[in-house]
Amino acid sequence: MECNGCEFRPELYYDDQYQIWVRREEDGTFTIGMTDISQSIAGKILHVRVRKPGTLRPNGKPVATIESGKWAGPVPNVFDCVIVEANHTVLEDPNLLNIEPYEAWIARVKPSGSIEDSLSVLVSGDVAQAGYCERTQRDDIHCERGAR
Repeated sequence: MECNGCEFRPELYYDDQYQIWVRREEDGTFTIGMTDISQSIAGKILHVRVRKPGTLRPNGKPVATIESGKWAGPVPNVFDCVIVEANHTVLEDPNLLNIEPYEAWIARVKPSGSIEDSLSVLVSGDVAQAGYCERTQRDDIHCERGAR
């Protein structure tokens, strides 16, 4: 499914700015990655740093930072959580976020509160799709994937 050439995955959860996606895992953790919109805006991603496993990240404090050719900034965090692990494949080859943004996750986290409370601040399904498409059209975002 696409909006302005930006891939959208309906099974995921998203922050309200569509910067990150969140996937609920069976073990109670969440996997976090960048959306196609974010990787396209950022440009070629050069470095990714994830906080150490075991680090508490309150709502509003990033789980990671990303540096690209034209931007450096946080990977937003919208609920209290603890870092479980970083994706070492992405740390070693950050360009994977540009090539396959929905397979190349950044970090796994464990929510500090209940799973339901954490997911309640995210959008999903038809609401997420409508917002995602509206953002690409409003901001005239056309996604491009990186290549090796």
